[in-house]
Amino acid sequence: MSENIFDPHVKDIAWCPGCGNFPIRKIMLEMLQELELDPVNTVMVSGIGQAAKSPQYIQANYFNGLHGRALPPATAIKTANPELTVIVESGDGDMYGEGGNHFLHAIRRNPDITAVVHNNMIYGLTKGQASPTTSKGMKTPVQINGVFLEPFNPLAAAIALDASFVARVNALDQDNTKEIIKKAVQHKGFALVDVFQICVSFNKVNTAKWFKEHSYYLDEQHDTSDRSAAFSRAIEDEKLPLGIFYEQKDKPVFEESFPLYQKDKSPLFQRILNKEALEKIAAEKTE
Repeated sequence: MSENIFDPHVKDIAWCPGCGNFPIRKIMLEMLQELELDPVNTVMVSGIGQAAKSPQYIQANYFNGLHGRALPPATAIKTANPELTVIVESGDGDMYGEGGNHFLHAIRRNPDITAVVHNNMIYGLTKGQASPTTSKGMKTPVQINGVFLEPFNPLAAAIALDASFVARVNALDQDNTKEIIKKAVQHKGFALVDVFQICVSFNKVNTAKWFKEHSYYLDEQHDTSDRSAAFSRAIEDEKLPLGIFYEQKDKPVFEESFPLYQKDKSPLFQRILNKEALEKIAAEKTE
């Protein structure tokens, strides 16, 4: 394979040795290259956290927002220029905790963006307190008697809100993960890919061995168009399914829902600058 144009060959990467973010970075670089995307027309968006550093190590446009605030600017970027490929990459705390409200409403709006969530079931940047997806009973330096809350189920929430693409993968299974993320990026609409990853420093429970023993792949008989079946699989908790749970291909996307877009499909910044076109549209409305 030719040199990866998305790889800036960064040597100083601020993750612990053995961190699950490394295989995800490798997967993302290969995925972007194999889809033959253009770095100039690709935008990576993230919030705050160890996972949110990921776009810093990819050669593409990059917007780094506040904690939990990755999805609103990603939606705005796609709306301003629908020709761009917009990918959000952040962690379970950033996306499901601080960003939980934005997560719900991004699903409702259905912008054509992909959310790749690094889910290590712990807060890694702030050294090991429970995240929204931490297992019940797990002890941390903050939850010294064990977590007593039920973990947030992002897949069940997404399917309940009728998200247009919902999947879960394991970062250590790189080939399958890459192929599913490819499909998510190619999907038109909001695509969620929840990525199981290890945190070697602060999560000694959900290890590589644990993920292997507690997950399985959905078989070919699973109908990804069946929302009820997808929801049933999403709430399984003895063994956690991997694969594409749910997909619908005809749901309208947010950035194409505006009357102005129906008249002029050029990027928003060009439409704003084109005053004559705006005046013409306004005149047609009054006729």
